[in-house]
Amino acid sequence: MEKAIVAKHITKKYKLYGNTKERLLDLITPRSYGEDFYALADVNFEAEKGDVIGFLGINGSGKSTFSNIIAGIVPQTTGTVEINGEASLIAVSAGLKNQLTGRENIELKCLMLGFTKKQIKEMEPSIIEFSELGKFIDQPVKSYSSGMKSRLGFAISVTVNPEILIIDEALSVGDKAFAEKSLAKMKEFKAKGKTMIFVSHSLGQVKQFCDKVLWLEFGMVRDFGPTEEILPKYETFIKDWQKKTNKERELYRQAAYERQKDVLGSMTNL
Repeated sequence: MEKAIVAKHITKKYKLYGNTKERLLDLITPRSYGEDFYALADVNFEAEKGDVIGFLGINGSGKSTFSNIIAGIVPQTTGTVEINGEASLIAVSAGLKNQLTGRENIELKCLMLGFTKKQIKEMEPSIIEFSELGKFIDQPVKSYSSGMKSRLGFAISVTVNPEILIIDEALSVGDKAFAEKSLAKMKEFKAKGKTMIFVSHSLGQVKQFCDKVLWLEFGMVRDFGPTEEILPKYETFIKDWQKKTNKERELYRQAAYERQKDVLGSMTNL
């Protein structure tokens, strides 16, 4: 089958600074300040056209970082990503300008996606109707709740009809009725054979909607495969994680970051 996404050896490094002085010194002096933090370490991933894949992992595992890299929002530090088609990210506030109104955000985002002003005028009523924002569409986005921002972002993305749709926790905010409406739209896209990435903490939604699961753990791939195979393993892990004390969780993190160092070291030696 044709590949929609091919990611090879993806790493994403950030710098953690103890204070503003360290950050400034790191910018203006040859000496390196701050601590290296790898949000992703040697992540390899492929999605075939029509795949619907859930990204799972506890907070800090790199799910949002990886989805942002796939969407082209942030660059990877090393590695390559090949995307076969237009990718659109739906996340709370993703790509929205707070100082602009909802309507102005629709126009700006669609212009950036290459639509003409005439096409945008034709699409605008459908976007506004789907978002259910009503009179708030002409209010500044900075006055929106997180649920309203998510609804606007979702409405824009599903109306512009991308080949690859990346949904990052966008259904975890707002009302249940809109979430169900959005899931119905996603099922419609699934029936059309679109490729979708679904980042969520809702195991029920992942089970209901996704064919495959990518399990990320502290920036590394823990497992990847069919939902019915991976989800039970992850559910067992979560039950065990919830029973751990804070000290036990910290020890687990430290062990994971040691494994991450080994992985990064082996990449350097390639």
